[in-house]
Amino acid sequence: MEAFDEMLNKYAELVVRVGVNVQAGQVLIVHSPIETAELTRLIVAKAYEAGAKFVIVEWDDDAITRARYENASDDSFEYYPQWLADGMVRFAEEGGAILHIKVPNPDLFQGIDSSKVATAVKSAAIARKEYSNYTRSSKISWSLIKAPTRAWANKVFADLPEEQRVDAMWEAIFRMVRVNTEDPIAAWREHIDRLKTSQNLLNAKRYKSLHYRAPGTDLRVALPEGHIWRGGGGENEKGVYFVANMPTEEVYTMPHRTGVNGTVKSTLPLNLNGRLVEGITFTFKDGKVVAYDAESGREHLTSLLETDEGASYLGEMALVPHDSPISNLNIVFYNTGIDENASCHFALGSAYPVNLEGGTNLTSEELLERGANVSLTHVDFMIGCADLDIDGELPDGTIEPVFRQGNWA
Repeated sequence: MEAFDEMLNKYAELVVRVGVNVQAGQVLIVHSPIETAELTRLIVAKAYEAGAKFVIVEWDDDAITRARYENASDDSFEYYPQWLADGMVRFAEEGGAILHIKVPNPDLFQGIDSSKVATAVKSAAIARKEYSNYTRSSKISWSLIKAPTRAWANKVFADLPEEQRVDAMWEAIFRMVRVNTEDPIAAWREHIDRLKTSQNLLNAKRYKSLHYRAPGTDLRVALPEGHIWRGGGGENEKGVYFVANMPTEEVYTMPHRTGVNGTVKSTLPLNLNGRLVEGITFTFKDGKVVAYDAESGREHLTSLLETDEGASYLGEMALVPHDSPISNLNIVFYNTGIDENASCHFALGSAYPVNLEGGTNLTSEELLERGANVSLTHVDFMIGCADLDIDGELPDGTIEPVFRQGNWA
């Protein structure tokens, strides 16, 4: 592996130039764990080199986050500062860009009352609803990236000596974001072109529905008229191309809100706001979850589904071949942003309006009328495996294979 400092420098450059794609005169917000300060400082420097007008860093610290849930009064979890949410709307209106180094600790809320976490998450989502429309509709540039923290590395690489775990995590991240190549920016352009090829093929098919079959899964999913498959990245409302997730291996669209029927079983653990849920099974009827279970963490699913009406419906469906770079690492990362790019997945909650023709100009009511789901939440869960078969129904009713044994047919 190249010298660590050189790899880190390449990563920061990639994130700024390709991920959030900072433009001259733009304000950038970086959300960063304190532990990833070395990378964050490089990102700030690269952002200014790219012409950023101002860079704001908002630090996260697990100990401070947990202190709230251990010590704050129960009624405090319903509070989220509206002035902070309003400030984010103003920031979006002025065309800012936002970057999250997103590495939730899988065990952060162990022993914490799940209702406290659910209440706090919902309160923040309600307050930030207007701002969330800017990101879900890709009106502004935003990107989620990964960097190791000690707690996360200890969870994922528990079989290694402790002093080797963070280094192992860095090596895995550098591989999955292609920083280990000679020219990561060129490698990403090639990768995005490959995802666009899959996206274009799916859009040309205009499937009416997909039928998923695997151990524990037999699910039929209708697609709304005018659905759009996307992959890699996309343009914000000013035409600036950005990549919302690094790494990314998926092509994705929205299911029809009321067109999902059958049962689906998860294949990887879900880190749900710092709480692990494993072995999930959902049964859907006319789009809605009518039964559910989990081998562990079922109570966290209950909290999720009670967020609002839309939390019990699907908002996203994504295809990722089993034979793909992250999947081939054969590591469970307990981080949805990575694990979802090793596996086909669905998301409960809000659909992305960019996945529907004209969707970014529609009201919530109009989105619902067109078959798109609307919710305060959006939570992905992984269902891909080596045994997954998917059939597609074409507009004329013909059935054809889309996936066989986990990969493109």
